[in-house]
Amino acid sequence: MIIWTTLIAILKILGSLGIFLYGMKVMSEGIQKAAGSGMRHALATMTHNRASSVFTGFFTTSMVQSSSATTVLVVSFVNAGLLTLTESIGVIMGANLGTTITAWLVAWIGKFSISAITLPIIGVGLPLFFIGKAKAKASGETLIGFGLLFTGLSYLKKSVPDLKSGVKANAELQETVQGVIDTLNGFGYGSVVLFLIAGILLTLIVQSSSAAMAITITCAWNGWFGADPYEAFKISAAVVLGENIGTTVTAWLASIGTNVSAKRAARAHFLFNVIGTIWALALFYPLSKFIWSMTGIFPDSIVEIKTAKGDAASQLTIVAFAVALFHTTFNLINIFLLVWFVPHIASAVKKWVKDPDSDEQETHLRYISQNLVDLGELNIAEAENAVRKMSQLCVDMFNGFIDVFEHPKDDMSAQVTALKNIEDESDLMMQEITLYLVRCSSKDIGDHNATRIAAMLRVTQEIEECVDCIYRLVKLNERRYKKDRQFSADQLDTLREYAGSISQFIKFTDANLLARISPENLKKAKAMEDTSDTMRKKFNKSSMKRMADGNVKLEMIYIDINNHFEAIANHALNIVQTSQTMHED
Repeated sequence: MIIWTTLIAILKILGSLGIFLYGMKVMSEGIQKAAGSGMRHALATMTHNRASSVFTGFFTTSMVQSSSATTVLVVSFVNAGLLTLTESIGVIMGANLGTTITAWLVAWIGKFSISAITLPIIGVGLPLFFIGKAKAKASGETLIGFGLLFTGLSYLKKSVPDLKSGVKANAELQETVQGVIDTLNGFGYGSVVLFLIAGILLTLIVQSSSAAMAITITCAWNGWFGADPYEAFKISAAVVLGENIGTTVTAWLASIGTNVSAKRAARAHFLFNVIGTIWALALFYPLSKFIWSMTGIFPDSIVEIKTAKGDAASQLTIVAFAVALFHTTFNLINIFLLVWFVPHIASAVKKWVKDPDSDEQETHLRYISQNLVDLGELNIAEAENAVRKMSQLCVDMFNGFIDVFEHPKDDMSAQVTALKNIEDESDLMMQEITLYLVRCSSKDIGDHNATRIAAMLRVTQEIEECVDCIYRLVKLNERRYKKDRQFSADQLDTLREYAGSISQFIKFTDANLLARISPENLKKAKAMEDTSDTMRKKFNKSSMKRMADGNVKLEMIYIDINNHFEAIANHALNIVQTSQTMHED
């Protein structure tokens, strides 16, 4: 009978935890859809100093209710080059503080009837989700997730057997659990370490420090950690310290396959949390005693629920408040102590994760996601950065062509090989960006982001066409050199003039890539393409006239070069115009 009762209890806990985790996932993804661009802008721009970085991390995590989501996002942004290592450490510190909100949510569950608000919240969100468009739909999804999150917490509180009451039905279970806890708690200071390890394992299992926190507090106030409130608090505090380390694993896993900077950001997260846990562990008894005494400052109505006046067991409800206070105070102190040493932490992880050899390539894109919260919306930032890198390859390719063109008598085989490598790299990047964007688009990302993805797919294709055209120009010149066909001074002057015009256009396109382009710049881009078309017609017409008396094969190469210049100009204009569509309402 006890086995069946235990199985049912475990399944109820797992079901409650499932509602909580799913609610957090839905709420987090809804917030990302509703404020994705704003969140990206905040992370990319509101990190100019340590204080703003910490605040940005706190604010972002408070919204999405998952420090794992924020830190995985930070790893993605560092990988995309949108955050520096130093900025990312500040954001991670703030994320640790932001995740303490979960402990307060769990603590507040007992202060009022949560069922009174969860269903109305879901009721408001449901029509928005099914009828609303874009941000209204995302807002509805956020409300539904918020309601499910609280529902899960409420069920979790009810599902964990109430061992403090000692009812007959739970007598055997109570005896078993209490025996295990007493055994673990019988090693003095070593017990603190054992419970810390338990916190690490719990977080690894549920893959969410927020969920682990909810389980810890719920077990404490239901008597799983003993009937004495202070002892239950100390056990809970030790478990919380372990959860602080366990939550770093998600970012660590997300950094696998990313560049060096992203790996360093994940290691910085781990190092920051471990350093904090070490000093808190060293000062565990005075720290826990100090925070427990702080609960006396607050009114009883805030700190505890008095189910039966004078009933000592009911005082276990104070543990929820005390653990939330411990979690917040610990993270505040840790941030205050370590924020001054951000450069030192950055230096340490740079030594930990060394720079790659110069011949190593880091061109591969990796779709960053995790089980709890998929970051499909915010992964787009990495794709944008990859498109910009590809555009820079195009600029480098054209500069390389001009270098080869201007040195007909030198051995440029090494330069031609290097340009071939750029062309191959561009092909690979186009394939990876395309696959990456397709995966992003497979998520429910909203109409605006679907437009952005479609535009980036088109831009990527146009850049690749540009690179191919430039490589064909290189091969044309290589063929001309091998046949020893020399352009006249007039031909060289016109080609230099045309190449200079195209070079300006390519650089202009690169500078305005994926940006909101002003009407003046759109007109400028159209004028540059018109100029290219005019030059092609003019120079090709002159070449046709020279064919009657000149070298026909040389003139055909001359015309081919002009035609390729015009093709590049057409692709450049398409890139500018497509970039503009990303920002149309």
